[in-house]
Amino acid sequence: MAAAPEPGRPRRSGWWRRGARARLGPDAMAAVAEGRRVAASVRAGLDGPGALAAARRLRRLLGADAVGLSGLSGVPTWSGHPSDQVAAAELLQRVLRTDARAARGRLVVLPLHARDEFVGALVIDGEVANAASLEAAALLGEALDRARLEASADVAEQAELRALRAEISPHFVYNSLTAIASFVESDPERARDLLLDFAAYTRHSLARHGDYTTVAGEFQAIEAYLALARAVLGERLRVQVRIAPEILPVALPYLALQPLVENAVRHGVELTGAGGFVQVSGQAEGTECVITVEDDGPGMAPGYAADVLAGRGRPGSLGLMNVDRRLRTVFGPGYGLVIETADGAGTKVVLRVPRFQPGVVAQ
Repeated sequence: MAAAPEPGRPRRSGWWRRGARARLGPDAMAAVAEGRRVAASVRAGLDGPGALAAARRLRRLLGADAVGLSGLSGVPTWSGHPSDQVAAAELLQRVLRTDARAARGRLVVLPLHARDEFVGALVIDGEVANAASLEAAALLGEALDRARLEASADVAEQAELRALRAEISPHFVYNSLTAIASFVESDPERARDLLLDFAAYTRHSLARHGDYTTVAGEFQAIEAYLALARAVLGERLRVQVRIAPEILPVALPYLALQPLVENAVRHGVELTGAGGFVQVSGQAEGTECVITVEDDGPGMAPGYAADVLAGRGRPGSLGLMNVDRRLRTVFGPGYGLVIETADGAGTKVVLRVPRFQPGVVAQ
């Protein structure tokens, strides 16, 4: 026997599991579509701008005389007029105090929860079946759950972008400024150019941006970084860049390429002490854009490379993981980074993204 739902808390909706072989008629499909619109309307919360539209749609779905939605503020948004305004207000305040269902006559107030947290209440006035009221509360709860998860994902993505910006090496900044200072008297023109490169590099890395840039935009910052790195490392750093013109307009999340190049220079050349070669290439392969960043440095064990992408690498190695996760979030699990490496065999990082993706537009 199925367990009874917890008193005062609507059960999770499960109508799709009952009579799974039954076919939904036009009226049922219209109700499903309206339910989806209700869920979209409360994405900004029970006190958000879509609350009135959600209340109106729920009122139609339930055939109620009035429907009210309230967050913890206790100020409901109404569609229709409750038959007893005073009773509705009293019941709502009781539910907000107790987190338990309250009813009087045709009025019923149900608590709403998002991720097991009490967030507000649904008020229904009219001849509405108890099962329908519970389904409406469950629909709202699941929509608020989903909205919170999406908001959490956005916060996490922004945190990862801030982490990438925070990984700018103070050692590199110090060495770059020292190199610029060394040319002030001997080659003032080069010192001026390097200072402009430093400004471009820091502006791209630290400034607040929109969500996306282009391959061309990323490479403007990469070229500035490489100019500074060559000034610091001199002949120890050899670089080759080959980018096909047709991929320059491809949209990418900010800081999707720059950390790959910085990682190759730092770990493949600078830390070895002996110098090395970094090659960056990009081309179109059908509907996809493929960019590779390769160095001839010491490489790493393939198992450790997998740990790096999973976030289990050494402190300071989060750059590749953050880039990979952001790419997969934007473009889907079939895209992201692939690391090809072995001990003593250098490292090759392959970035693969679609050339065109709906909703991904550089600003």
